[in-house]
Amino acid sequence: MYRTHTCGELRPENIGKEVILAGWVQRVRDLGAMSFIDLRDRYGITQLVADENTSEEVKKTLEELGREFVVQVTGTVRERSSRNKNIPTGDIEIEISGLKILSPSAVPPFTIQDDTDGGDDLRMKYRYLDLRRNAVRKNLELRAQMAHAVRSFLTANDFIETETPVLIKSTPEGARDFVVPSRMNPGEFYALPQSPQIFKQLLMVAGFDKYFQIVKCFRDEDLRADRQPEFTQIDCEMSFVEQEDVLNTFEGLTKYAFKEVLNVEVDNFPRMPYTTAMEKYGSDKPDIRFEMLLNDLTEQAKGKGFVVFDSAEYIGGVCAKGCAGYSRKQTDELTNWVKRPQIGAKGLVYVKYNEDGSLKSSVDKFYSPEDLKAWAEKLQAEPGDLMLILSGEKQPTINALGELRLEMGNRLGLRKKGTFKPLWVIDFPLLEWDEETKRFFAMHHPFTSPKPEDISLLDSEPGKVRANAYDLVINGVEIGGGSVRIFDSELQAKMFDILGFTPEQAKAQFGFLMNAFKYGAPPHAGIAFGFDRLVSLFAGLDSIRDVIAFPKNNAGRDVMNDSPAPVSKEQLDELHLQLVKKIK
Repeated sequence: MYRTHTCGELRPENIGKEVILAGWVQRVRDLGAMSFIDLRDRYGITQLVADENTSEEVKKTLEELGREFVVQVTGTVRERSSRNKNIPTGDIEIEISGLKILSPSAVPPFTIQDDTDGGDDLRMKYRYLDLRRNAVRKNLELRAQMAHAVRSFLTANDFIETETPVLIKSTPEGARDFVVPSRMNPGEFYALPQSPQIFKQLLMVAGFDKYFQIVKCFRDEDLRADRQPEFTQIDCEMSFVEQEDVLNTFEGLTKYAFKEVLNVEVDNFPRMPYTTAMEKYGSDKPDIRFEMLLNDLTEQAKGKGFVVFDSAEYIGGVCAKGCAGYSRKQTDELTNWVKRPQIGAKGLVYVKYNEDGSLKSSVDKFYSPEDLKAWAEKLQAEPGDLMLILSGEKQPTINALGELRLEMGNRLGLRKKGTFKPLWVIDFPLLEWDEETKRFFAMHHPFTSPKPEDISLLDSEPGKVRANAYDLVINGVEIGGGSVRIFDSELQAKMFDILGFTPEQAKAQFGFLMNAFKYGAPPHAGIAFGFDRLVSLFAGLDSIRDVIAFPKNNAGRDVMNDSPAPVSKEQLDELHLQLVKKIK
């Protein structure tokens, strides 16, 4: 037996008991007559003590110890004279009677504690050491709790957990596929699934009624804080349901997870149409923890001789409460912020609504106090507020205003991490037009059903058709999304046609699904949650990388095992592949 107790378990009621502990040496403090060791495992830290009564054999072993040595210790639990209220075991310590080094350790490349001196790159290279840190381990424990809560809720609601293939057929649309060459079928390739979309629809055709899976998905796309080349989804599908059935079920799942994992009660989730989200929040994933809504000032601001506004398609603004006292330096800083390439605005107009009721703007030359008062009324500004206004082409300007709103929310402390405000965004456009290729693309995917009342527009005005689709958004983060699916073969064929597929192309890519629909497909709908995103939200983190045991860096590399990496010529020959030098 390596241990009788863990390093986070012992309490005053165990005083006088002989115990065996095993773990990693956090630190050693040699005070001459006495030595103290902090012993750590995933459950906590226990202090060990050696004094004048300790055997010479133990003292000799103590001299060999260093940080991260793995040891086994035998001893007696005793009351600690100097209690440590910062740890659960702070009332006791272990008087060492036996000490054995199980595994020595080289000097670690960074300090393994919460306030580590290791930078991101170093910690990713030695991720197995980084995972020993309390802060990182707690994220993975939270992830395990979340998975357990999800499985408990869905299983209790009659969902069947079903695995789907990882090696599948490559299909167009969406992000790039990761492709896998087949040795047994020379010149042919599998793809890693971006989601189990087609397979979960086939499970509905098979009569499985309610399916779920916590599943790995893969997308070969540029990375950022909330993206990884491989990520995890809570993937679900239901038969004989309409949109409201899906929303109610997965609102229930989300509330259950909040209660079980964080012991937090959340209110019912409001439903917000996509058009409202864009026009009032400048985003299809609105953060509703604070107001500061966008308002259209085009009618009020045009025609006054200010050429920037007079030539703009759209003029809009937000009201930053209590910010009228911003200095010139602060307004200049905001102007430079909106001009960044990531935001793309050409400039910023501001109006200060001073406490005395006067209005001062950066465009006073063109607008009278009465004009500015009309702006204030539209933006619901009051004395003490600052109005921030952007102009230009409509959609890019709305997007920029949405980003400015979030930035002001950050600066004013309105985006509090401990506050959770979920909502459903609904009624998305079914299609989006790509000017470069002169064709429509599915905004969600080709199997998304249009709103029944909009089907007649598919022939005449496809760009106006709304999708029977929905996204779950929490605190400005898209946590999940899904749709009611097309189950009618004729409607599916029409969708493929609108998306530019010839019948032959549609059959080649999706023939097995279309064939399945000939044999009695039920009405069905589904949703997929970004599991990593949900866990990082619960953990109060901005990056999903911190809730994944072995993540990739922003270049898609695993710096710990140095992959991707070249393979041997023999492997390439087996796969009938040849590397070609890229011509510059």
